[in-house]
Amino acid sequence: MNQPTNPTIDDLRVRLRRLNLYGLLAEVETLAAEPWLGRVLAIEEAERQHRSSTRRLKAARLGMFKSIADFDYNWPTKLDRNLVSELLTLGFVGQRANVILIGPNGLGKTMIAKNVLAQALLAGHTARFTLASDMLHDLAAQDSSAQLARRLRRYIRPDVLCIDEVGYLSYDTRYADLLFQVVTRRYQQRSTILTTNKSFGEWNQVFPNASCVVALVDRLVHHAEILDIEGQSYRFKEAQERAALRAAKKPTATKKR
Repeated sequence: MNQPTNPTIDDLRVRLRRLNLYGLLAEVETLAAEPWLGRVLAIEEAERQHRSSTRRLKAARLGMFKSIADFDYNWPTKLDRNLVSELLTLGFVGQRANVILIGPNGLGKTMIAKNVLAQALLAGHTARFTLASDMLHDLAAQDSSAQLARRLRRYIRPDVLCIDEVGYLSYDTRYADLLFQVVTRRYQQRSTILTTNKSFGEWNQVFPNASCVVALVDRLVHHAEILDIEGQSYRFKEAQERAALRAAKKPTATKKR
């Protein structure tokens, strides 16, 4: 954090108040000329920023992921690269908009989502990554309304929530209602990133018999950036390449005479 070389007393007051150093704040006019004050504040600010970043990274539960620099934009047959770049600038967070990534398995939806979430953390936002199945099972396991209300806050509070892999499993009405609660309470308040392998027209297969599906989709797509990805699985391509490499390394069997 860059600070003025010769901070004014007003600058010092702002920094001391931000750090809750009220004892020093009360004596700021006396201490302003002390050469050590600016250095002490810079050290304290850097340490608190580091601790804050560590806490937010731990709470985000991002896990391991590849950098967006390793993404092969040439592999998908359909992908709006400009939109990916735009998402990484986090403009949607300031607009409290959602991001929906739709496409088949193995095309990098989760990789893109995690990189956007990582950028949000670097920018100072709170964030959380969760598999849809993990979140819904977690919420459904709460035994009382009070426990559920407390657990819902875990998914409602982050500035950016990423719900991964909606559509890979089918859920009953109870789970649909829980997802609806999370989306509704975040609606137009905080940004939600969601990845799915199903078009919205197929969500009745994911949540059969759930009456809230139409309203759920409506809240998700309103003020949303939608990234459609098409093509064959990149993971399958990598597996084929590894198999071909292993086959090439095998020694050729010598024929018996």
